[in-house]
Amino acid sequence: MSGSSNYLLDTNIVLYLLDGDALLAEIINGKVPYVSFITEMELLSYKKISHSNEKVVKDFLHECRIIEMNPSIKTAAINIRKMHGLKLPDSIIASTREYLNIPMLTADVEFNKLKSLNILQYKK
Repeated sequence: MSGSSNYLLDTNIVLYLLDGDALLAEIINGKVPYVSFITEMELLSYKKISHSNEKVVKDFLHECRIIEMNPSIKTAAINIRKMHGLKLPDSIIASTREYLNIPMLTADVEFNKLKSLNILQYKK
């Protein structure tokens, strides 16, 4: 599942995009955005999300390919968590990147622990 026209977006990247980050919008313009089901859950489970913001999030997610848990992602997440000590949600997102074999955009410096993965660090 590799391809240079695709990106896995971490939750913080989606939040920046929804907040109007023009540089990020330019980076992913014309690309296929992928998100983990974890990102979907994090975005939609925010306790104080307004109805209008929830609609914006859902509309954005509708444009993404949401990757659900599968045995490959589960096994890789367990290994990543054991080896690197990431939080479980971050381990699942990182293992989704590994499963898809596409670059991941994130602003989370915790992912810097994963030198072997194709993680693109975004600085706002």
